[in-house]
Amino acid sequence: MPAFRYEAVDAGGASKKGVLNSDSARSARAELRSQGLVPLKVDQIAAQVDAAGRARSRGFGERLSANELALFTRQLASLLEAGLPLEQAFTALLEQAERPYLRDLIASVRSEVIGGDSLSAVLGRHPRDFAEIYRALVASGEQIGQLSRVLSRLADYIERRNALVQKVRLAFTYPAIVTVVAFSIVIFLLTYVVPQIVSVFANTKQKLPFLTLLMLAVSEFVRNYGIVVAIALVGAWFGWRRALQNIALKRRWHTWLLTAPLYGKFERSLNTSRFASTLAITTGSGVPILRALETSRDTLNNVAMQELVEEASDAVREGVSLARALSAQKHFPPMLIHMIRAGEITGELPAMLDRAATAQEADLERRTLTIAGLLEPALILAMGVVVLLIVLAVLMPIIEINQLVR
Repeated sequence: MPAFRYEAVDAGGASKKGVLNSDSARSARAELRSQGLVPLKVDQIAAQVDAAGRARSRGFGERLSANELALFTRQLASLLEAGLPLEQAFTALLEQAERPYLRDLIASVRSEVIGGDSLSAVLGRHPRDFAEIYRALVASGEQIGQLSRVLSRLADYIERRNALVQKVRLAFTYPAIVTVVAFSIVIFLLTYVVPQIVSVFANTKQKLPFLTLLMLAVSEFVRNYGIVVAIALVGAWFGWRRALQNIALKRRWHTWLLTAPLYGKFERSLNTSRFASTLAITTGSGVPILRALETSRDTLNNVAMQELVEEASDAVREGVSLARALSAQKHFPPMLIHMIRAGEITGELPAMLDRAATAQEADLERRTLTIAGLLEPALILAMGVVVLLIVLAVLMPIIEINQLVR
């Protein structure tokens, strides 16, 4: 039964908005009139894929945030664990939803579930909000009859992933702020302060020091061509992003990132932690190992590591153990491989993968703090050097005038 978003007014002229399920827009209007409301607008809440299975274009901001997805999953798991049927659980979620988009999404999912579709099939019609791993785990939970337990583990996974992302963002927030402030101060000094002060010495016909002349040239260049340079940098950035759509170039770039000085270990830790945590929750939820490897591969950002996982999957498909298949590929840490081997021997692969994921996340957090800790003094030192050069460029003519007066 489709869901409809409506706007209506009651007998007193008060405006009301909400969502209801009905067979058609006409029957939805009739139901509103039976409730004493005058319908102003009734729109069907459509799925995010068309009849051909292609994703529809979305408006700006029309997507579940990571926090909303975690909260939605946790609440749904708790309601199902409390024994509520799926329909009643979605009704309760619909009553608690605050953002209109979230309310529309829950109403749409609820109406399709009431219509007899499985939850995983319904979520597949909303690919923007529910990723492949999410839908695969829900389907696994439905197959084994443990949907609430799988959703609870999935909520843990999403919350842990969000916490890790938040830590990484917070670690780089301060260096980013320092960089913006430093550039702003330097640009202000070069475009306003330096020309104002140094122009005083131009009228004296004094021979200016080389550093002052250099700083004047830089100042003039920034004032005349600063906007052009900024536009060129933005254009280069978008050009580079477009160039990375070429798979061969993207593969070479991502391969270099894995071995880049200082950043390479961070890139490897980031992707291996995602791989291990995704593989842990998929295998622990009853997903077959080959499907779990495929899902874990799709969560990686690095194309080169995606190809390594794909090669390992081919080896596993031929009968090779997962630990041996991964050990044949570079860039996977030995600790992860040893934990997988121990899990395969003891029959506790999900638990060992979970421990390996926790260790990789701790390593990623440590590397993030290390990089951020190195960036902060480096940025401050670089800013200090630039400001010192500007100050010297201004003071050197003054010092020379004082020496001439004496």
